[in-house]
Amino acid sequence: MTTITQTAPLGDRTVRRIGFGAMQLAGPGVFGPPEDPDAARAVLRRAVELGVDHIDTAQVYGPDVVNELIAEALHPYPDGLVLATKVGGARDERGEWVRASRPEQLRATVEQDLRTLRTERIGLVNLRRQVGGPEPDAVPLAEQLGALTDMRDEGKLGLIGLSTVSAGIVEAALEITPIAEVQNAYGIANRTDEPVVDLCREHGIAYVPYYPLGSAFTGGPRALAADPAIASVAAGHGVSASQIALAWLLAHYDRMLLIPGTSSVAHLEENLAVDGIGLDDEDMAALDRVAHLGAPSF
Repeated sequence: MTTITQTAPLGDRTVRRIGFGAMQLAGPGVFGPPEDPDAARAVLRRAVELGVDHIDTAQVYGPDVVNELIAEALHPYPDGLVLATKVGGARDERGEWVRASRPEQLRATVEQDLRTLRTERIGLVNLRRQVGGPEPDAVPLAEQLGALTDMRDEGKLGLIGLSTVSAGIVEAALEITPIAEVQNAYGIANRTDEPVVDLCREHGIAYVPYYPLGSAFTGGPRALAADPAIASVAAGHGVSASQIALAWLLAHYDRMLLIPGTSSVAHLEENLAVDGIGLDDEDMAALDRVAHLGAPSF
């Protein structure tokens, strides 16, 4: 297959619009090592071979396991590769997701990312505000962003992003520091985050959807394939419903960046082939009417 051709700005960088989300390279429940570490490393190498220059990871994936796989597979990193991580959460001894969002915890997480990724500077760090439950983060946003801007000034990270945030949090953050991306749950059948997408469009901020194909709580790819409009457009292009759902995202906003994840080289290549799908006005009109399936649970 050919390499990815579509690009978009990410802060002061330009990246290809389909990247790779590395979460699925960890063991079950995103905890512990994968059953086949060699296969995980092969997926990473193939992604870069096909033009991926934006890999999304996190210290909590494993913990440390995915970062270490990335370093083993790709270090020394090719020029232009943006490694994006996220801070704000941790894993307890049982593997449960817990909050770790105080400034000193954010710094400790970034320092651990630097060690496990074997790098002196991380391309982008997302502050995730909602971890371990629905209650709002009690730590002031300004203190959290202050810790990240300090590390940016020290040269330990390049860009700052936000994850799992409301439009109000994005607006407040923009009063403090430039924001390169927002990473929230969003997809063709879950558009509750449309106000944040619109805000990103207004400010020229990259938007990176997670759960772009839905989640287990909303039926995932199977539910997309059952939708008549998605199935019809997919048949017309000779591709899968999941590929059409990803192509819709690329067409919906010109700074939408995808990070579909997989532990399979074949599935990786299927995801990256979305770069070559061109949806026309008739396709988009049909897809824009796809029914809402509900937001995924956290």
